[in-house]
Amino acid sequence: MKRRQFIKSSAVLASVTALPSSVLALVQDGKLRTAHIGIGGMGMEDLKAFSSHSQVVVTALCDVDANNLAAAQKMHPQAKVFTDYRIMLEEIGDQIDAVVVSTPDHTHAPASMKAMEMGKPVYCQKPLTHHVTEARAMRKLAAEKNLITQMGIQVHSFYDYKLATLLIQSGIIGKVHTVRAWSNKNWGYDGPEPKGSDAVPKTLDWNLWLGTATERPYKNQFYHPANWRKLLDYGCGTLGDMGVHIFDTPYNALELDVPKTIKNECRKPNGYGFPESNRVTYEFPGTKYTTNNFKWVWDDGVNAPKKHEDLKLPNKDKLPDQGAMFIGEEGRLLLPHFMQLPKKIVDGAYVDIDNEIASITEEYNLSPVRDYETEGTKHYHQFVDSCLGKDESSAPFSYAARLTETILLGVIAGRFPNKTLHWDNETASFAEEEANQFLDGNYRDF
Repeated sequence: MKRRQFIKSSAVLASVTALPSSVLALVQDGKLRTAHIGIGGMGMEDLKAFSSHSQVVVTALCDVDANNLAAAQKMHPQAKVFTDYRIMLEEIGDQIDAVVVSTPDHTHAPASMKAMEMGKPVYCQKPLTHHVTEARAMRKLAAEKNLITQMGIQVHSFYDYKLATLLIQSGIIGKVHTVRAWSNKNWGYDGPEPKGSDAVPKTLDWNLWLGTATERPYKNQFYHPANWRKLLDYGCGTLGDMGVHIFDTPYNALELDVPKTIKNECRKPNGYGFPESNRVTYEFPGTKYTTNNFKWVWDDGVNAPKKHEDLKLPNKDKLPDQGAMFIGEEGRLLLPHFMQLPKKIVDGAYVDIDNEIASITEEYNLSPVRDYETEGTKHYHQFVDSCLGKDESSAPFSYAARLTETILLGVIAGRFPNKTLHWDNETASFAEEEANQFLDGNYRDF
């Protein structure tokens, strides 16, 4: 059976009735032995955050870049090092309790699926996957094996975001009919595909970096270590990067599922890079926190967001560079990204909500921490404690897969500028057959 057929056969997922099992019975001396796949850039930050937990023992480090490995091994000299995650999992799978995946997006699913097939809890950076079919397959496998999982959306566990979720669900602005979200970052590329090739650095295993992606010549500064987010084969653009963080709180607060329609206003596809500017409009089924006709508008790029009446602030205040605005029947709620308190706006003026904030903070026993150093490790430590039977993951793959699917449908819509695509949640397919070819990719043998 081909991979596409296998994944499509599991498109309709059974509900999970059992709570994920901890690995408490497997750990040694109360310690969680972790293996880290991808330890450059964000992977290094993930490594630092996990190793700051007193019950974590970093047991294995894997990266295709020797420089990244050397830096991490200085921090954890006792850890075994590998360049190929497949070899690592096969050789020392019985010596690790949980796996952390912090690679470029296109390797998230291949690495995570292999670890989960071995029964390992997995923490995977956002977006959960590069393709919609992968998100559904990861959600299904995690449920079947009853695994503890967590997607790396760290701000999900921050005070400001938990507070905003509870404020919206308390009805502070009534039912929400529109969310507008934006980022002025540009993880797109409107230029031409580079010609020729450059010598691969001796410290980089280019074949392993490409992994399951289509083989192409190495070009300096185009792929590793930073610009892969801009390119179709490896990243998911600004929407798939900052969009996951900024979508998370409204998506969670409003208890949304996947959208019914998606439209992306952007330039024509060039077959290589994501558009540098996108406006994506989603229509979702209504929930108990939204009106029946609920709309979501996303803007990205250096000039985002476009001006709109919904986004006007009192006192001619300037919008934050990144954030979300909830527009409800009884006012608006601005949620900057990030580490700023939400602000309520009614009839063009700010409304004092200090009492509501204090009440929710007390009722839900929230800690109103105001510094990143303290907040930054919460999401990671929650995963560790879940594995040890002391907590419960708040962004498991059952949630993360649906959020990621929503994001990726907007990314796919960028292949069909200004055209409304219709999504069927049950069949996991578009009514527009030409769009279905982008739901997955062809895995290269490597």
